[in-house]
Amino acid sequence: MNKNVKLSLIAIAVSLFMAKQASAANTWTEARNDAMGGTGVASANYGSGVLLNPALLAKAKPEDNITVVLPAVGVQITDKDNLQDEIDDISDKVDYYDEVVDNLTLGQILLNPRGVLSQFQGAARDLADELEYLNGKTARANAGAGLAVSIPGQTLSVAFIAKGYAHGRVSSSIDQNDIQYLRDIQHDERVALREAGRAALLGSDEITKHLNSTASGRVAIVSDYGIALAKQFVVGEVPVSIGVTPKLQKTWLYNYTTSIYNYDSSDWNSSRYRNDDTGFNIDAGLAADIGENWTLGLSGQNLVSRDIDTKDIYITNGMTGKTTNYKDTYQIRPLVTAGIAWHNDLLTVSADGDLTETKGFKSEDNSQYVGVALKFDRCHGWRCAQGIVRM
Repeated sequence: MNKNVKLSLIAIAVSLFMAKQASAANTWTEARNDAMGGTGVASANYGSGVLLNPALLAKAKPEDNITVVLPAVGVQITDKDNLQDEIDDISDKVDYYDEVVDNLTLGQILLNPRGVLSQFQGAARDLADELEYLNGKTARANAGAGLAVSIPGQTLSVAFIAKGYAHGRVSSSIDQNDIQYLRDIQHDERVALREAGRAALLGSDEITKHLNSTASGRVAIVSDYGIALAKQFVVGEVPVSIGVTPKLQKTWLYNYTTSIYNYDSSDWNSSRYRNDDTGFNIDAGLAADIGENWTLGLSGQNLVSRDIDTKDIYITNGMTGKTTNYKDTYQIRPLVTAGIAWHNDLLTVSADGDLTETKGFKSEDNSQYVGVALKFDRCHGWRCAQGIVRM
């Protein structure tokens, strides 16, 4: 077999898309399978399919050479409420509120009580409005990337793979006592006068200790480096491919949790909030060709379960004195996906479905996905494909 290197140039493209790719069964990205709706357990070609189902590595055709799938990146961002910017922007209202509180003096209160209280109450109103808007809001982002060098062989096919995926979430935990305290200042001049006086006499900490809402930015980055091995057998006249990918797995976790009034998104990757872990894992897969047109596939990713804890982040409530540990655990669990494909020279129809749930941080809900896709191999001289994803 001619072992000339053949580059999968289509995978060079960087895809930014609002789809399921990086957050579902596929924890990597390759342009052709993105076009197929993220499916590929039974339908992907041998060069890129090894990243999802290592058994497909054994399905190289006689004319296939060494194939290099260059890195492609897929990114999914879900932030319909613009939460990241809103949390960053709240710092402006906090700064203004702090400035008003820090500048409170007994002289000002006695000489110009209405003017001072009006400014104090207005700042409290603006901050309470922002907290109410942020309450319960969450933003998420996912990304995946993959690289593979596949070498077909008559006895054993081999591939060198590197793939990575990342998951991030920003959320707010608004203390209703914060809002109530600020609304009391806004609506009741007696409360505003009392709190202004306390700040003037005892310092601004007497005010800020009432504000205990938090914001959290949690990120998991997982990278895999492995060698895939695959071989095809004939079982009762049915070609059956088996593949495994033992791999080194490196994980970085970030747990940036702080008072929402001090939140700064540029701080999330500080070593203070980072924990990392290195371990071993394995992917495995099966593929069977039923007749001339049907292929069945089954893949298992991350067959070794792993639990990795984030850094401990302790925050003390200014009013109750209670200290809370804002800690989470990232769960790596076996993800088993079944696939089926019908194909001829012109058309490929494929479907993938997760048989197990996708897990992540313990504080988040699990997910499970189904993908269906249709691909035409000829379309007025051009190759065209359409993928459909259902959740």
